[in-house]
Amino acid sequence: MDPRGHRTPEPEPESLPRWLAPLPDRLEAFALRWVWVIVGINLLGTAFGFWYYRVQLSNTPIAGWPFVPDSPLATLFIALALALWALDRRNEYLNALAFYGNIKLGLWTPWVLAVFADQFLQINPIPMYAFLFVSHLGMVAQAFLLHRISEFPTEAVGVALAWYTVDLTFDFFYPVFGGFTHTWFPAAPNDPYLGTTAFLAAAWAAVILTVLPTFFALATRAKKLEVRMDDGGSDIPRL
Repeated sequence: MDPRGHRTPEPEPESLPRWLAPLPDRLEAFALRWVWVIVGINLLGTAFGFWYYRVQLSNTPIAGWPFVPDSPLATLFIALALALWALDRRNEYLNALAFYGNIKLGLWTPWVLAVFADQFLQINPIPMYAFLFVSHLGMVAQAFLLHRISEFPTEAVGVALAWYTVDLTFDFFYPVFGGFTHTWFPAAPNDPYLGTTAFLAAAWAAVILTVLPTFFALATRAKKLEVRMDDGGSDIPRL
């Protein structure tokens, strides 16, 4: 274990295209060297997120709680994924859940904040609005660190897709807990936005952002396999 508290050597970067690995190699290496700082930041974000959802959780039956605080769960997933990697106990299921959650919620929340900006700014001061917007985009950035520590095996991708599909179903399509579980946003569901309704504008983005991480995860896996075959076929992960 090195002075920063992790046992696992930093994995070497692979020759992935920039659209799959947008972070500079040096930034990835820096993040992995200081992984426990990132874990701590995400745990603080998780605690803040549960506090932020306190009113919505109080109005949701306990059985529905796992499907309400989507962003805090995503930051918890990535905190656990990075911590387990640092302890040399990598878990591909957590890696996939973290990848999905941080891309989906990291993009969906800024979308909703932008579409309903006037309403959000009526109930949130500008610093809080800016913090929510920027911190969620940061979730997207850290999701693209995970290719350094994950192979994205198909079974793990399948579990993540299943979880976020169920979550999407309860969020926008089947109100089995007395109402939909999507994050509350300050617009009436049938108000007109972007040529449709507020509800459908939010739901459309959630559907697209449930599909998108599947593409990125499987494309990353395919490119890793391609690179390793070109390098002589060593260390090719199983499907």
